Amino acid sequence: MWHNKRPFILCTLAVMLHILAAPCFPAEKPLVGFGINLRYNPRTMYYRYQPLMDYLTQNTPYRFQLLISRDYRGALKDLKEGKALISSLGDGAFVEAIILDGALPIVKPLNRNGKPFFRCAIIVPRESAIYSLQELKEKRFAFGSYHSITGNLIPRYMLQEAGVSLSGPGYQASLKNHDAVTKAILKGQYDAGAVKEMFAEKYLQYGLRIVAYSPQMPSVPLVASSRAPKALRDAVAAALLNLDPGNPAHQKLMSAWDDEFKHGFAAASVQDYREMIGMFRSIPLGCGTRCH
Repeated sequence: MWHNKRPFILCTLAVMLHILAAPCFPAEKPLVGFGINLRYNPRTMYYRYQPLMDYLTQNTPYRFQLLISRDYRGALKDLKEGKALISSLGDGAFVEAIILDGALPIVKPLNRNGKPFFRCAIIVPRESAIYSLQELKEKRFAFGSYHSITGNLIPRYMLQEAGVSLSGPGYQASLKNHDAVTKAILKGQYDAGAVKEMFAEKYLQYGLRIVAYSPQMPSVPLVASSRAPKALRDAVAAALLNLDPGNPAHQKLMSAWDDEFKHGFAAASVQDYREMIGMFRSIPLGCGTRCH
């Protein structure tokens, strides 16, 4: 019982510590929930995402509160029920939110090259003898969540095109998130795995090597609930699009944010994700038809 509650007790303590140190904002501003699923330990979550809440509170007519859920299902539920009006969802969950709940993409993060794209990376331990996708036959492979586009959907397409079939539980597993995949491979639990490019590059220094990249895809957007007023969507988009990655002051401000958001943003729309939505819907009994 204690083990299950401990992360959320730590979250509460982190919130209390932040409140004591945080700048004061006008209480009369309408409160907006910003939803996100647990991606790191609770303390790290607040260090990485609370500065973004403070920025949005300072630069919009709203006061933002970080809502951390146990998993992506909880984050989707918060968005659907209106507890969160703006959310940062995983790279499969945001497509599900668009298809099933009418969520709207508002901005998409830029990568370190200033482009609104990202890729899936197939990774192996640095000393591995594997140098091509074809060599992954009969190897132990770690996918990300069943609902992840870069951790599961795209790598399955890549392996299929390379003629690689990973059948049976002895050869594949779906782990909780990208962080879990990278750490499992570093520990030698799997021969290879699939993660978002950002995670692959982050862990190269610790002993990973990239075997292959997917084609570029539009980066995972911040989405607004179908219940979110247009004025709120416009205010969030304006505040984030106003950030200039070439401005030293803005660079310093964003340096405290999560790696995904520290390079600025571009405008986003549903049309940007038509291909992803099509792939998502194409899976037999897949997430687009409520498989889970």
